[in-house]
Amino acid sequence: MAFASAASLKVGFYKTSCPSAETIVRKAVNKAVSRNPGIAAGLIRMYFHDCFVRGCDASVLLKSTPGNLAEMEHPANNPSLRGFEVIDEAKAQIEALCPGTVSCADILAFAARDSTYKVGGLDYAIPAGRRDGRVSISDEVAQNLPAPFFNAELIAQSFARKGMSVDEMVTLSGAHSIGVSHCSSFSNRLYSFNATHAQDPSLDPNYAAFLKTKCPPPTAGDNRDPTVALDIVTPNRLDNKYYSELRRRRGLLTSDQTLMDSSLTSRMVLNNERNGASWGKKFAKAMVHMGSLDVLTGAQGEIRRICSVAN
Repeated sequence: MAFASAASLKVGFYKTSCPSAETIVRKAVNKAVSRNPGIAAGLIRMYFHDCFVRGCDASVLLKSTPGNLAEMEHPANNPSLRGFEVIDEAKAQIEALCPGTVSCADILAFAARDSTYKVGGLDYAIPAGRRDGRVSISDEVAQNLPAPFFNAELIAQSFARKGMSVDEMVTLSGAHSIGVSHCSSFSNRLYSFNATHAQDPSLDPNYAAFLKTKCPPPTAGDNRDPTVALDIVTPNRLDNKYYSELRRRRGLLTSDQTLMDSSLTSRMVLNNERNGASWGKKFAKAMVHMGSLDVLTGAQGEIRRICSVAN
């Protein structure tokens, strides 16, 4: 199913119906990321979280309705997803020029591409023609997205279910070269790893000591959940330094460090570390592939007028 409809996406889909659509999105992204570089990571992550749940149909942008909890309310998305206002701003400007023409799903795909360019210098053409879905269900998030505590084999399985390769998974994990994680997603590696070790032995001890200064032990009644950069070397630059950090045992999440520790993926990590240019090309290609997953096209779905509500 993913392949049949993906064929009808095309580069320059809005060339005649709304020629300035991609420019409007790029300007909105550049403005937001210049003010707050973390928004780039947010938009790339939002695209991933959209495409893996019901395909790239902007279901992640839909708000809950009475009796239905939407994807955006799931703990994997709330409170950590960010960048919604960038999508909304671009959509409002596009609607004013070309009403009912450009889908929210395409705006999100353009925004992820533009974020990649702004913070990584990687530019690529992204085919468009996606339509917006009408359904968003919180429970579907955990069934489709890999968790931060997954090992390499489990993450590879969740990508394989979408028709994506192990190398694409390792390549796209490089997006953790930017952005932040909440302490709650990795504090078990610092304080309660397993019966034998309170601290994860695969974590560089100096890095662990640094993380403990940022993430105090969780205490009852304290709901603060601070954030830490996923890549402390170049936190706002999308580059292949992420892989060097994995080699130094400084992957923040279990799902990061596992890529270096698993025989399935360790060689791919080292290749990406050695060859940044080739990693960048693979990253762009994998972003395009991800953008074709289970898309709605033609007469399927709709073109939402407001990205947070179905028409």
